[in-house]
This record gives sequence, structure tokens and C-alpha cells, in this order.
Amino acid sequence: MITIAKLRTLKDRTCVRKTALLFHQLASAIPLDNQQRAYLASLTTLFGSAQFTQVLAEAEQQHLLLLANRLESKEGKDLAILCDDIHYYLLGVLGSDPSDWDLVDQSGNLDASRRRVLAHSLVLDRLRSPHNIGSIFRSADSFGVKKIYLVEGCADVNHPRCLRTSRGCTETVEHEVIAEDELLVLLRGSSLPLFALETGGKSIDLFPFPEEGIAVIGGEELGVSPSLLELCEASLGRLSIEMGGTKGSLNVAVAAGIMLHSWYTT
Repeated sequence: MITIAKLRTLKDRTCVRKTALLFHQLASAIPLDNQQRAYLASLTTLFGSAQFTQVLAEAEQQHLLLLANRLESKEGKDLAILCDDIHYYLLGVLGSDPSDWDLVDQSGNLDASRRRVLAHSLVLDRLRSPHNIGSIFRSADSFGVKKIYLVEGCADVNHPRCLRTSRGCTETVEHEVIAEDELLVLLRGSSLPLFALETGGKSIDLFPFPEEGIAVIGGEELGVSPSLLELCEASLGRLSIEMGGTKGSLNVAVAAGIMLHSWYTT
């Protein structure tokens, strides 16, 4: 296992996440030998480290210290349960705790190998809400997206609200932050068809979804940028979702989920 000294050199969130996974590994290894028991005790010293201070609120740190004190009196299955309690508590603080029905690997991470990945890519054009970006990552994980390009100006994928909403899917879907000029060069040099999720386009039930391609999604207020929209218009054009309500548009994450499901099932 990684040494405590090495853990103290990691970035804040990485240190907390790695510590959480180590508690999960130790829970699976119980009964522990003397060396593992000593390592478990040393892990709890990280709860007061600078990395944990940066990530956890004071009340969260105090709760962890209470859990750490209980470790000394636990054995067998009780110890395993408490170690896993700490594991899931830390993941919950990070906003990346898996649900009981998620497909996870032996380390407790979402098992990306279980995904069905298609030749479908997304461009997120200056989506400002970390909540929406996290929701789109979760839909992308479910509906076969191979890669997400985030145009510079998008909210940070490491923002706590994005991580909380994505539920770990920022780790399972490949992604890249890219300047618009660089992306335009990439797209112009690609033979893949492009289309935009925008108003004024062909209805989703009639749209000719490509087997391989790239979908461009813009923000709710300004939509897709003129340069990106021009490339889409020269390829497959626009896709629109018919609505029957009073609002002029859907939440962008909801619209993206509807589009991705249709593309996935075509």
C-alpha cells in the first residue's frame, strides 16, 4: 500500500479520495495482521492534515475523528463495517460516492470497463453551470459517449457541484478542456459528421443520427457559438426537441440527456 508519507504529498482531493479507497481495501482484508492494523491507525493521522483541512469542513473533520476513535475498540466484522463507513463518508464529502446499484471495481471506483462506448463525442460550448456539466457527464456515461470536449469557459469539471452531480462519471468518460480556436482546427480536419443541439432544427424523431459523429451543445442563454454552429450547418445541421409547454427551452442537461438517449438507441 502507498506510504503515509507519499499520501501527504498528494493534492488535496486526491489525498482524501486515495485515503477513502485505502479504508475500503482494509475493510476487505479483515482480519488484519499487526502490520495492517498499524497502517490503519496511521491512516487516521491524515484526518488532521493540510489536505483534509482544505477539503473538509470543521464539522466533517470532527466526525471523522470520532469514527477514528472507535476503530481502536472494533474487531472482525464490526471493524470492517466501520472502515467502510469511513470510506463512503469521505467519498460523500467529495461528492463521488457510488450508489448501491452502481457497477464498481474492487477498489470501489465506478468500473469503466462495464461501459458500452460508441463512436459518439460531445462538445460542450461554454456551459457555465457545474451542476449541468456534472449531469451531462452522468448521461454521457450511460449512453455510450466516448469523449467530451469542454470549450474553455465551461465550468470546472473539478468543481464540487460538478463532481457531486456527476457521481464519479468525470472519471469514467474521457474529456479534454480545449480552446475554441484549437477545437475548430481539430473539427475542420476531421471527417466525422457534426450536428448541434439547437432550436430551429430538424425534429429529434426525424434526425439522421450518424453511427459516428460529434454533437455540439451550447449554453441555455446564448447557445452554440457562431463558428461552431457554422461547421455543424455545413455537416448534419441542427437537431431540436419538440416541446409543448410554456418555456422556450429545456434545461441544457435535460435536453442533452434526451438527445443522447435517442442517439444511443438509434
